[in-house]
Amino acid sequence: MAGPKFVLDRSSPVPLYFQIAEQFERAIVDGTIAPGERINNEIALAAELGLSRPTMRQAIQVLVDKGMLVRKRGVGTQVVHGKIRRSVELTSLFDDLVAAGKQPRTDVISVGKVPADEDVARELQLMRGADVWSLERLRWVDREPLALMHNYIPVDVVDLAAVDLAETGLYALLRDSGVVMRVARQRIGARGATPEEGRLLGERKGAPLLSMQRTAYDDAGRAVEYGRHAYRPDLYAFELTLVDR
Repeated sequence: MAGPKFVLDRSSPVPLYFQIAEQFERAIVDGTIAPGERINNEIALAAELGLSRPTMRQAIQVLVDKGMLVRKRGVGTQVVHGKIRRSVELTSLFDDLVAAGKQPRTDVISVGKVPADEDVARELQLMRGADVWSLERLRWVDREPLALMHNYIPVDVVDLAAVDLAETGLYALLRDSGVVMRVARQRIGARGATPEEGRLLGERKGAPLLSMQRTAYDDAGRAVEYGRHAYRPDLYAFELTLVDR
């Protein structure tokens, strides 16, 4: 049977179905249960854990609703994939994927110097038309396209022509170049995929995508990077911790 070893706290105020769903989800995300693997049916799982069938059905439905499990007639319930959850911190997607035990792959779509348009110039605190590096990449994980990333860097910060950005992350390159990233302003949203984004990410035109814009600053307060990225929401999520003040 595919699945974690469940530890249920029957005295906890957290419902049993939610405890099961959380443990299943962790097992999918960390790779304990592989994509495509089948899990036992609800009756067998309920009997194994001493739970009612409705409780187990509810736990499975939570993961079906999240797109992590799928029910297939004649096949059973299968794992779709583990969604990448990224804490909202000043880290790169490449670093986060490696830290999660993934092996990211990067296709460099384009890299070169371009004149900054109004938005890029404003974010990087430059004159409109000033030369900036423009870098567009497609990031893959588990053989699936995950994110389309477009970054802009002032030309005096780093030389993007001097490194293979298919093999290293942008933030790792900035750190190696002596840039100390200190703070960033970030906006997270959602929008429909353009035809080109749909083609690259394996989605239809207009399909919902997570979007993120980030401007990062070094320890001297200089804007050193501006990024506009799009992510597949079935594979990716931003995760935040909220504190009552």
